[in-house]
Amino acid sequence: MSRHLTWFNITALVLGFSFLYIPILLLVIYSFNASRLVTVWAGFSTQWYWALLENEQLLDALWVTLRVAFLSSVVATVLGTMAALALTRYGRFYGRTLFSGMTYAPLVMPEVITGLSLLLLFVAIGFERGFWTITLAHITFTMCFVAVVVQSRLVTFDRALEEAALDLGCPPLKTFFTITLPLILPAVLSGFMLAFTLSMDDLVIASFTTGPGATTLPMRIYSQVRLGVTPEINAICTILIGVVALAVIIASAVAKSQDARRTREEQAAARG
Repeated sequence: MSRHLTWFNITALVLGFSFLYIPILLLVIYSFNASRLVTVWAGFSTQWYWALLENEQLLDALWVTLRVAFLSSVVATVLGTMAALALTRYGRFYGRTLFSGMTYAPLVMPEVITGLSLLLLFVAIGFERGFWTITLAHITFTMCFVAVVVQSRLVTFDRALEEAALDLGCPPLKTFFTITLPLILPAVLSGFMLAFTLSMDDLVIASFTTGPGATTLPMRIYSQVRLGVTPEINAICTILIGVVALAVIIASAVAKSQDARRTREEQAAARG
């Protein structure tokens, strides 16, 4: 089977990447625009980054978003990992089908339905909407993504390593933290990063479950875009793009370093 690139493949690849990344590139470029009109270039300037520091509404929304994303992704990672362990290790237990369906339901459920159902729940129990309702809502819909990622790793996990530790007298809990968790840690961290990203990006569910004093950054940006995009929005989006790009580069470097170290250890063990 031929694997050579053709002009059709190259053209499709260029068009695809252009469609994805040219709008992001334009946003970054126009964040340095001296004009207040984001569609008219008036020269290079960093004034909107300094103006962003004085925009308390955007900064407050960013702080709320970061706190919600961190708390919800931490809890979702713990619960998702536990759900993946239950589905992988305990076979056909009673209620497995119901448990599996409830775990993965938010994965395929439209966000509008999820947000509306959570809103009705919070209203029915009299829970005041605000920061904690958004956090609980984000835990609900991000946990399933963590469970999928971790479960895919556990399916290919070599349980002989755990059995060897147990045979040598290691307690089950200590076996998990010393043997299992370090080996599945890349999947757990991937699930955490995915949950964090989804939480930061969410608009629909947060709009249903928010309350006074709990406006997230996507909600703030959406409310301002309806009145017209301001240069401060371009600036804060560019900062977020830079942070994400840096995190991806660091994660890739760490993964390559771990792979190289694992390869060296395997080669040393083979020589020994």
